[in-house]
Amino acid sequence: MTSQVSSPAEQADSAEQPGFSPPGAGEEPSRLTGQRGPTANGGSKEVRRLDRVIIRFAGDSGDGMQLTGDRFTSETASFGNDLSTLPNFPAEIRAPAGTLPGVSSFQLHFADHDILTPGDAPNVLVAMNPAALKANLADVPRGAEIIVNTDEFTKRPMAKVGYDTNPLEDGSLDAYNVHPVPLTTLTIEALKEFGLSRKEAERSKNMFALGLLSWMYHRPTESTEAFLRKKFAKKPQIAEANVAAFRAGWNFGETTEDFAVSYEVAPATAAFPPGTYRNISGNLALSYGLIAASRQADLPLYLGSYPITPASDILHELSRHKNFGVRTFQAEDEIAGIGAALGAAFGGALAVTTTSGPGVALKSETIGLAVSLELPLLVVDIQRGGPSTGLPTKTEQADLLQAMYGRNGEAPVPIVAPKTPADCFDAALDAARIALTYRTPVFLLSDGYLANGSEPWRIPEMDELPDLRVQFAAGPNHTLADGTEVFWPYKRDPETLARPWAVPGTPGLEHRIGGIEKQDGTGNISYDPANHDFMVRTRQAKVDGITVPELAVDDPGGQARTLVLGWGSTYGPITAAVRRVRREGGHIAQAHLRHLNPFPANLGQILGNYRRVVVPEMNLGQLATLLRARYLTDVRSYTQVSGMPFKAEQLATVLKEAIDD
Repeated sequence: MTSQVSSPAEQADSAEQPGFSPPGAGEEPSRLTGQRGPTANGGSKEVRRLDRVIIRFAGDSGDGMQLTGDRFTSETASFGNDLSTLPNFPAEIRAPAGTLPGVSSFQLHFADHDILTPGDAPNVLVAMNPAALKANLADVPRGAEIIVNTDEFTKRPMAKVGYDTNPLEDGSLDAYNVHPVPLTTLTIEALKEFGLSRKEAERSKNMFALGLLSWMYHRPTESTEAFLRKKFAKKPQIAEANVAAFRAGWNFGETTEDFAVSYEVAPATAAFPPGTYRNISGNLALSYGLIAASRQADLPLYLGSYPITPASDILHELSRHKNFGVRTFQAEDEIAGIGAALGAAFGGALAVTTTSGPGVALKSETIGLAVSLELPLLVVDIQRGGPSTGLPTKTEQADLLQAMYGRNGEAPVPIVAPKTPADCFDAALDAARIALTYRTPVFLLSDGYLANGSEPWRIPEMDELPDLRVQFAAGPNHTLADGTEVFWPYKRDPETLARPWAVPGTPGLEHRIGGIEKQDGTGNISYDPANHDFMVRTRQAKVDGITVPELAVDDPGGQARTLVLGWGSTYGPITAAVRRVRREGGHIAQAHLRHLNPFPANLGQILGNYRRVVVPEMNLGQLATLLRARYLTDVRSYTQVSGMPFKAEQLATVLKEAIDD
């Protein structure tokens, strides 16, 4: 879904304000106006205009909450709002129905200005059953709206999650604006004419809920109806039943007296530079970035991969793009996947392997081989909760030290980390630039939060993309003392220290490859101590000498004495927290690292400019450990390993305490 924006960019200082509370909550939104309009039954309903809303859909993992959230997101993107999403689901394909571990949710934050996070707390919770209500109620602020599927609040489902009494009747929800809706019954009634079984009809209740919320927030509906007809094209009866349920939900909101107010959130045209935009997830943006890199390098793209959550979507997406010269190989295991990718790099392709933390552990020996062979290879690690199998569908940043040091011997590898879902596109291009220019494997560290989350992305023009073309070795590059011209596979470029990239089969470029140490220049096997010392230091010097942009610091007025430094997906929550602190009069500087190896050349100087440096991470302080060791800076580490991203208010409190200390 794309949309055009032609207005100039305008940074909204009011972004990431504390959550809007609907009427009755005792807190007014930052911008709200109202009007009344006619309804289908001849009555009149109030329309209120808001600047932003946070909605969370929650139910069993089989209730289609991810699909529902995705469709609402697409509707919102086509309308032109800025948005950020947080899908949250169990690791099991079909988790136990009606249980707390089986709850799946999708949170969407959309606004008429630029936003950075999926929001700290939902203004609206759609709970499809008792488990969904109980699992999410603690996150819902007092006065928020809760839409509940009353058909599921029977004795057995409530007992399964520990409800002794019905929360819809015992007064425990009096602090909220509760809308009891028999979603299942209304859906079955709406689909009577289709002749479906009760079980088949019940499956469309998520579309009824989507229709209701689409009415409630004035979302476009055409794209959802077109999507449903396309998705179920081979089952037209099911397609039309879902469309009918979607329309029934819309009509219910329009006609029922229980929903007396609907809301409008204007497009965020002032928040975006001119261009064509689409909604994009981190994994999709990363996939497109890899394709763009291969086109800009004029090289075929080869992916050798083994499916693993949350990286599998990259394999799925790239397999659809053979027309761009993309080849995908689903290997029998992680080792075979990277082995095939390294072979493709040796053959002259832009080679990629995708995985998560457990897969990186298995790939480590071959990554070391790529370091020794000095071949370009992208190792994409979509980090998740660990150790071992850990939390496959939850997010974490705990692979930084593994990427930095997780190989035998001295095997330095550059590390690049995107900061937002859309930034995954640019990070992929940057990682490819480094790999191709310096002939080295490169780690790209994304995570589950970025991979599954989404936001608007401006589709770049072709002339905005970097030129990544490379020159392959074409003939002899060294002259011996007797005048003989030979090819030396390890004769290095004096600026980048990169060795020549010799495509197999090129006449005159025969050379040895393998994991045993090479002789400088000739590439022959060498056990000479001095040569090994030289080669180890040279490979390290090559990585240390990689050109990366200097680190930029956001420090308005230059009065701040505290710096908050982040990396990867913490960018959104940190920036939102910084805005809150500044809005309250606090002075705080912010910087965010994309390049973690090598660090930007000015990082040490920046750290020395501030009395306090706070480093929030979704691990136990891995970047903080590196900074302390490298720069002898006593940074304050603030960590979280809950499997969920930071909340903006949480970080704002930490930053205010650091400023006041």
